[in-house]
Amino acid sequence: MPGSQDYARDPRNEHVLIYVNGDLVPRAEAKVSIFDAGFTMGDGVWEGLRLHRGRLLFLEAHLDRLCAGAAALGFDPPLDRVAIETALRATLEANAMTDGAHLRLMVTRGIKTDVNQDPRNAIGVPTVVVTAEYKAAPVREHGWGLRLRTVSIRCTGPEMFDMRLNSHSRLNLIRALLEAVEAGADEALMLDPAGKVSSCNATNVFFVSRGAVFTSSGSYCFNGVTRGHVIDLCRANGIAIHVGDMDLEFARRADEAFVTGTLGGLTPVAALDGHAMAASPGPVARRIAALYEALKDADAAAHAP
Repeated sequence: MPGSQDYARDPRNEHVLIYVNGDLVPRAEAKVSIFDAGFTMGDGVWEGLRLHRGRLLFLEAHLDRLCAGAAALGFDPPLDRVAIETALRATLEANAMTDGAHLRLMVTRGIKTDVNQDPRNAIGVPTVVVTAEYKAAPVREHGWGLRLRTVSIRCTGPEMFDMRLNSHSRLNLIRALLEAVEAGADEALMLDPAGKVSSCNATNVFFVSRGAVFTSSGSYCFNGVTRGHVIDLCRANGIAIHVGDMDLEFARRADEAFVTGTLGGLTPVAALDGHAMAASPGPVARRIAALYEALKDADAAAHAP
């Protein structure tokens, strides 16, 4: 099924080594306890990282978000930032990876005395897992873009399920995607509690109208690293950007749309609720995508060994 998280299958991924609490083990042998809080309750945080020209892109921003998420859940990663980066590098070196890989860094509350939600029953230290796989965007036909469908599942604020917390619990987002897929779409467009456009089930979303870019206020959507870069790139390059509430009908009438995420970067949108965009990708999206690629190259070059 096409989507912003889709990638070309790579046979090398069948033989990768996985980092599990300090050990590097074959993919088929990578396991955690059934009493781990991440397995039993989705109690953990994670980050997706992109390896580009030998550099884990925007690593500091990702580690900031990881540590903030763990603090919000009331536990500390068992490794400090330097040790976490060492674990990431060890995983890459063990797999001889230098470019084109996507990593998932996962930290859970760890093993618990039994299966229940009380965090005070955690014993030992949090669990740390790092996966690294070769992932490149599949070849798309000219004019291809995602088909989005507005769904009934809403984004929520910090007083409910905090969308800005990159937690292992994704059930509401999975339900949103299922609803969209059942309607024949690729991904779900989710509204906030007031009915304003918020985000997609796995990515942040932007719309373009008359050359200006529009995105949600950020109060109810993912705290996306790529989203932040796109907003900054627009402001730095004279592209009008509006960050705030957006009506669904306005989004449906947009000239262009795209979604953002660490894995896919900028992915074009072809239609929303059956309303076709004028271009996929459009000229504004193409310009921002080129700026983002240049930003990636600059970040890799700035941290080259």
